Amino acid sequence: MMKTLAVSGTLALAMTAGAQAETLRYAHFMSANSWQNQVIFEDWAAAVEEAAGEDLDVEVYPAQTLGKAPAGYDNAMMGIADIAWTVQGYTAGRFPLSQIMELPGLFDTGAVGSCAFQKLYDSGALDAEYDETHVLFLHTHDPGHLHTADTPVENLDDMRGLKLRRPTQVVGTLLENLGAEPVGMPAPNTYEALQRGAIDGYMLPWESVESFRLDELSGYHTEFGFYALAFVATMNKAKYEGLSPEAKAAIDANSGMEWAVTAGRGYDEAGAKVLEGLRETSTVIELSEEERAKWAEAAQSASDAYIAELDGMGLPGTETYAAVQGYVSECEAELN
Repeated sequence: MMKTLAVSGTLALAMTAGAQAETLRYAHFMSANSWQNQVIFEDWAAAVEEAAGEDLDVEVYPAQTLGKAPAGYDNAMMGIADIAWTVQGYTAGRFPLSQIMELPGLFDTGAVGSCAFQKLYDSGALDAEYDETHVLFLHTHDPGHLHTADTPVENLDDMRGLKLRRPTQVVGTLLENLGAEPVGMPAPNTYEALQRGAIDGYMLPWESVESFRLDELSGYHTEFGFYALAFVATMNKAKYEGLSPEAKAAIDANSGMEWAVTAGRGYDEAGAKVLEGLRETSTVIELSEEERAKWAEAAQSASDAYIAELDGMGLPGTETYAAVQGYVSECEAELN
């Protein structure tokens, strides 16, 4: 009888300890079987739980189950989710300096872009853009390319009149400069729009073509680094501030550069595999040097216009753009 009571008492203590653990709800818009769900979210959750011991449990909610993708930042800010991973450009004009990371030609890999973005944030240059939440880390994906259903795009003339999904307004301006008609929508909506013929193509990095099953509908892929999205993983500020010192330490130990580069490198590795497969199942178009120079000129004009717009708003556009270029050089040296 005493042995039974002792065991029961042990179980009761364990249950009490378990009940004291703080639960964090981590929301994102990728599918549950995506590599992002494992590498960026589940692995992060496991690392935090291990570091926190019994103080924290992290529950991952994929596929927009705690809110639509464009509402991600607000959901974290208001506590609908405790942590959210989202795209800054889904809320136009809210993160103007962060969206400098989207401009074409700044970097060649997601790892370098993510490293540079995290350095920019760590410098304090973006503090005003994220003062409503507690940022965990920021990153980019590898450069995005043009994918079309039925129309091969080999030169600028081929772009004219094409209705193309653009992820953000900044990328939309670039597409307009290239002669296309940008159509705004979050990535999860692209499949249906392409299937219905509402768009002719879309802008995404290589890995996302497969992640969103768009390889089923896409016959042509034009390789040109048009842009790179900015992402943020961020936490409800009150939730973070209310954690125990041990739980905060576990969160802090899994914030910043290591996870920024992990996310960016994940896109690089997944993208290389998808590109290899697309070369076998569809047509990947590589621009001639002459044509690439024309596209690069149009892309640079879009970048210049965006920086000038920021400067005109009284924001340090030119200064921040130069800082990003410097961080990219540092990250190339550190990571390559």
